[in-house]
Amino acid sequence: MSANPMSEHPTLPAVVIGAGPVGLAAAAHLVERGIEPLVLEAGPAAGSAVREWSHVRLFSPWVEVVDPAAEKLLAPTGWTRPDGAACPTGGDWAARYLQPLADALGGRVRYGARVTGVSRTGRDRVVDADRERQPFTVHVVNADGAEERLLARAVIDASGTWSTPGPLGGDGLPAPGERAAADRISYRVPDLKDPAVRARYAGRRTAVVGSGASAFTALASLAALARETPGTHAVWILRRGISGSTFGGGEADQLPARGALGLAAKAAVDDGHADAVTGFRVAAVERAADGLVLVGDDGRRLDPVHEVIGLTGLRPDLSFLRELRLALDERLEAPVGLAPLIDPNAHSCGTVYPHGVKELSHPESGVHLVGMKSYGRAPTFLALTGYEQVRSVAAALAGDHEAAARVELTLPETGVCGGAGLFDEPEGGASGGCCGTAADTLRIGAASPGC
Repeated sequence: MSANPMSEHPTLPAVVIGAGPVGLAAAAHLVERGIEPLVLEAGPAAGSAVREWSHVRLFSPWVEVVDPAAEKLLAPTGWTRPDGAACPTGGDWAARYLQPLADALGGRVRYGARVTGVSRTGRDRVVDADRERQPFTVHVVNADGAEERLLARAVIDASGTWSTPGPLGGDGLPAPGERAAADRISYRVPDLKDPAVRARYAGRRTAVVGSGASAFTALASLAALARETPGTHAVWILRRGISGSTFGGGEADQLPARGALGLAAKAAVDDGHADAVTGFRVAAVERAADGLVLVGDDGRRLDPVHEVIGLTGLRPDLSFLRELRLALDERLEAPVGLAPLIDPNAHSCGTVYPHGVKELSHPESGVHLVGMKSYGRAPTFLALTGYEQVRSVAAALAGDHEAAARVELTLPETGVCGGAGLFDEPEGGASGGCCGTAADTLRIGAASPGC
C-alpha cells in the first residue's frame, strides 16, 4: 500500500501553483479542510493573468465565478458578492474578487514566486525506492532572482495556460517566418480603448486567425473600430469552414451572454467589415513591402495585412513538471482520466461529465493539475468546473473520500467555452463556436458587446 504524503508530512504546506481563480479557490477549500496552503504566484498580484485581459467581459455572471468556500472565507472581511446576474470583466473579477480573496488568505499567498520545477525530495522520476514517502520539492525563482527550494506534502498546479498561446502554424508549430514577424503578431484580444493599441489597428488591415470566442471578440472589436475609422479592415482566417454550429448555441444557450456572442457574430457576418477565408491553414508568414503575407499549406497566398492576431488556443506549460510521473493524454495533454470527458471533438462545456479527484489523479500521488491546466489543449473550461475540481481534491487530501467522490456539477448547455465574451457594455454578446468543414468566403461585421 502506497504512503499517504498528507499523513507522512503533516507539518508541510500543500503548495498551490497560481493565484488565479482556481488556485485561490483551492487554497480556500484547503483552509476549510484544515490544511495549510501556500500559494505561489509568478506575477505581482492576484489574478495576474486575468488582469492581462482585464478589458474582456466574461460570459459567465458573478453568481457562477465566485467559489462557495472562497465566499465563506471572505464573509468576515465584510465582502459582499456583486450583483449575481451581471457579467464582470477580467479587471472586475481581479479587483473585486480575486485580490480581496488573496488578501483574506494573507501570508499564505506569495507573489513574484515563479515555479521552475517540482519533484520528490532526492528522487528524480526514474527512482522507485521509497518514492511516495518523500515530500515534494518545489523550486522557485523569486522576483529578485534568488532561487529557493520549498518542501510540500501535496502540489496543486493551477497555473493555467495563459502563458503559452498556440502558434499560427496549422501543424501546431510556429510557421516559418512567424517568429521573425513577432513585431506584427499578437496572440491576445486587443484592448482598443488603449490609445496605443487602438493606433496599432486603426485604419489598417488585420488578419485574425482562430475560430473560437476570443476570435469572435477580436473581430467584433475591430469591426466596431472600422465603423469609426475608415480603412480599418479585418480578415478572419479559419482552418475549417462555416457550418450551423460555427456561431454556438444562440438563444438556446443556457449562458445567455455566451449565446449572445454567437448571435452577434452571426449578425456581424452580414454587415461587411471583414472578409473571411475558410479552409486555410497557415504554412508560412512572409514579409512584404506593405505588411505580412500569410501562405497556406495548399499554396494560397493572401493579400498583405499590416497586423496579425493569432487566437488559435492555449496550451499547458508542462516543462517544470518533467520530474513527476504524470499520466497525460497524448492528444490533449490532459489527465488520461479526464481527457475523454472534455475532448472538444465530442464535448462543449455543457456536456462535460461531472468529475473530480478520480479523473485528476496521476501515478504520482499527491499531485493534481486543476483548472485550465487540467484541460490541456481543450478549450471547453468554465470556472464552475474548476471550483468543483478543487473542492473534490481538497476533500481527498483531507481523507474525506466520500465527499471527494460526491462530485455534483451542472453546467450550461450548448455553445463552446473557449474564451471570454465581448468587452464593454452590458448589452450584447459573449462566446463563440467551432467550425464545420466546407470552404467558403463571407463578410464579417460589427456587433454590440457585453454580458
